[in-house]
Amino acid sequence: MTTHGRGSRAASNRSRMIAVGVAFAAVVAGAGIWVSQADDGGSQSVTDSGMPSAHGGAGAAAASGAGAANSGPLSELDKTFLVKVRQAGLWEIPAGRMAQSQASSEAIKRAGTHLLDGHSKLDQLVREDAKALSAPIPDDASAEQHQWVEQLKAADGEKFDQLFVDLLRASHGKIFITIGEVRAATKNHMIRRLAQVTNDTVMDHMTVLEDTGLVTDAVLDDVGASVPK
Repeated sequence: MTTHGRGSRAASNRSRMIAVGVAFAAVVAGAGIWVSQADDGGSQSVTDSGMPSAHGGAGAAAASGAGAANSGPLSELDKTFLVKVRQAGLWEIPAGRMAQSQASSEAIKRAGTHLLDGHSKLDQLVREDAKALSAPIPDDASAEQHQWVEQLKAADGEKFDQLFVDLLRASHGKIFITIGEVRAATKNHMIRRLAQVTNDTVMDHMTVLEDTGLVTDAVLDDVGASVPK
């Protein structure tokens, strides 16, 4: 009986050791699988998060190109609008700078600051949109706009103030008409967004120009004559 009891206890101990060994092996194997899955998941997470990968640059470029391609057809009026917005900044930014040193009125200087801020932001947006849409835009103002800049350079004090308002209120009023046409009819989402931003910018500029008290009926009549009948 005693021998049998000892044998039973020994067999029981061996069974426990085997069971512990099997359990430990299972834990190790499970840990190995978890680490492998974590590594795979981590790699996927890094790729999905936009971190650099073998195809990251190509993928980003493709996504940008696809966004432009899917933004809708580009009409001739849309292309003309891009050119007009670009050229507006090319002469109105210098005009805004001149207002800071040549104007006699604080209201004119304030209007010049609005031109500088508004057209700097708008110019960046139109260049980005034109690039995305593969639409050519100029790097120079029109011949007429160059003449306006030269006129402003030659003026000073109150003469500058009135000329500044005459030229800028007329040009903003006329582009405002074009913005309405583009915003109402464009089928391109990027152009629609640009038209909205341009509309807000031009509205602000017309308002600060009118706040100077120097907008004349002759200028408004000139703008009115350009409205399509």
